[in-house]
Amino acid sequence: MSSATNTLPTGWAWYVAILTVLSLLWCLWILVNNSKKIEPKDQPELHGQNVWDGLREYDNPLPKWWSNLFYITVIFAVGYLALFPGLAILPGYLGWSSTDRYKKEVAEVNAEVDPIFNAYLKQDVATVANDKGALQIGGRLFQTYCVQCHGSDMRGSKGFPNLVDADWLYPGTPDAIKTTIMDGRVGAMPSFAGQLKPEQIKDVSQFVLTLSGRSASKDAALRGEETFKQICSACHGASGKGNVALGAPNLTDDVWLYSGTAAAIEEAVVKGRAGVMPAQKDQLGEARVHLLAAYVYAQSREAAPKTPAQ
Repeated sequence: MSSATNTLPTGWAWYVAILTVLSLLWCLWILVNNSKKIEPKDQPELHGQNVWDGLREYDNPLPKWWSNLFYITVIFAVGYLALFPGLAILPGYLGWSSTDRYKKEVAEVNAEVDPIFNAYLKQDVATVANDKGALQIGGRLFQTYCVQCHGSDMRGSKGFPNLVDADWLYPGTPDAIKTTIMDGRVGAMPSFAGQLKPEQIKDVSQFVLTLSGRSASKDAALRGEETFKQICSACHGASGKGNVALGAPNLTDDVWLYSGTAAAIEEAVVKGRAGVMPAQKDQLGEARVHLLAAYVYAQSREAAPKTPAQ
């Protein structure tokens, strides 16, 4: 980096600076050449063959008012580039930068909203989840930071969990949700392509289909059951109900993060899966994460199917 205010690599910064200066010089050259006074002649020359409907364009210099305005524009551009970091290689005499401006505006906003967020931080997540005002703030935070992966309706997409179906890869408790947002999660299923034969992969995939009540080849599923017990039960459990401590999915509830087809299951066994939820504690801070966790918990609890016991 050439300076604290320049975020471009040095080579690109010089490219921008040279191109900007050459552009200004080119504009100035055109302006000067089109402002020269032409000696009067008996018959003015036409500018090319520009004749249309009796109108002729003669090769005359630009009007003074127009050329003077252009000169003022060039002078303004030079002054602007001297005061501000428009050339990319110089910080500008005023020392202004968009980064500093952004930090200042963020600090101003934080000074106003942090007391509100910190007041909620003193309450536990479950309590905040019952506060309508807190949920409005949490909803706005979700729409800003979370919809890119989980969608505006919180129902996710292929590879991104649905947050309102009451199915959790990791615990769905208030504190666990906050931990997930704060520290992130890394869910990895290893590839078994080198450990299992192609026919074993097909068989175990058929057995996995039966765990969630889907139709499958009975003979293949019977053969795949033994492979499942030997290889897959270490993470997914002997009954296939998963392990929230590891983030291993429950294979019996017919809820699929990628897809529940035989082809998708075989692909997962062959290639493995790698899901990453990035940690947000450095970007958002604990107070905002606290509100986000309360919002997610409230929405998942509201959308979850109710039973008489609940």
